[in-house]
Amino acid sequence: MHMGIHHPLLRQLEEVEEENIQMPPPRKRSPRAIKRKPKRPTTLIDEFLDESSQIRHIFFPDTKTAIDPMKDAGNNSFCYDPGRIWLDTDGNPIQAHGGGILYDERSRTYYWYGEYKDGPTYHAHKKGAARVDIIGVGCYSSKDLWTWKSEGIVLAAEEKDETHDLHKSNVLERPKVIYNDKTGKYVMWMHIDDVNYTKASVGVAVSDYPTGPFDYLYSKRPHGFESRDMTIFKDDNGVAYLVYSSEDNSELHIGPLNEDYLDVKSVFSRILVGQHREAPALFKHGRTYYMITSGCTGWAPNEALAHAAESILGPWEAMGNPCIGGNKIFRQTTFFAQSTFVLPFPDLPGFFIFMADRWNPADLRDSRYVWLPLIVGGAVDQPLEYNFGFPLWSRVSIYWHKRWRVPYRWSDKY
Repeated sequence: MHMGIHHPLLRQLEEVEEENIQMPPPRKRSPRAIKRKPKRPTTLIDEFLDESSQIRHIFFPDTKTAIDPMKDAGNNSFCYDPGRIWLDTDGNPIQAHGGGILYDERSRTYYWYGEYKDGPTYHAHKKGAARVDIIGVGCYSSKDLWTWKSEGIVLAAEEKDETHDLHKSNVLERPKVIYNDKTGKYVMWMHIDDVNYTKASVGVAVSDYPTGPFDYLYSKRPHGFESRDMTIFKDDNGVAYLVYSSEDNSELHIGPLNEDYLDVKSVFSRILVGQHREAPALFKHGRTYYMITSGCTGWAPNEALAHAAESILGPWEAMGNPCIGGNKIFRQTTFFAQSTFVLPFPDLPGFFIFMADRWNPADLRDSRYVWLPLIVGGAVDQPLEYNFGFPLWSRVSIYWHKRWRVPYRWSDKY
């Protein structure tokens, strides 16, 4: 089961890499200002959320350091640099936020779908969250997970009809696409909402091709419940599941889709009840299901948790924070990012890519991607509160690296 883990190239990804970030000197303030409001010590999180921080370049490096697959061939090729601007083959920053990846067996191509956010960030009203009007779902194709070609917008916003779910004034988040082997269709599920997040629904769209165009079918509240952050997981037996945050994001629901993947079946289970987890990303190793979730803090980063289950409908057990390396604040903020997808590598058992978004609420189009190696293997640090025997979960570890490469020679692949 852990044969892949002893791969020599995986070993270097399992080395712990520390980050030592110097806090900037405090800004000069007049004695009057200090008297009015004593300065509380600022934290690294405050600096991250402060647009004018002197160390902003650490979290949001500028265009000079962009990853450009058309220029970085050679020593830098296939290197992931979490947080840097990442360009497509046309030289534009990739717009696939809150995304997920489909490996299309038929064309042996990876397709990365996500929110296309290349528009102005604004607040719909004083208390409203930062937003960008819906533009659509972006799609990028790649053979090597590093060189991404834009396939354009595969599901576009509705400009005129204000009653349409996809009207630009609404919300479309976390699109995920899976292929239905029986119908030969590509099916997209997404979070559909209104500007105030009161619609809390899932939307479904379908296409004959991975590159669209996708036909939008409808939205609904699955099983009659509110649904906000969500994801879709296709099991190796072809059964697909919807996972969504519900009941004011206090719990997750998970249930199977119909055979055509266009609706949910009526059966579902409530998991992580009262735990307030969102941004779920599921994956499977051996016979065990794993999930990474984030806490609920709006656009601000928070601590990830890993969870495991023998049966996908539960019970699910929390396994603690999977993040390793960086520094304490990096680990408490999931490396200043939020989970969106975990991509398996069938040729390297136990190795996955953890995909996360480093949101920039001041300018959402400039949110960055944090891709890091996720490795399943080794014992869990501490026995957790098991209430059904003692399953021997393998531990889930997400390793921080400033720069890393997939331990894989892509040339062998084709």
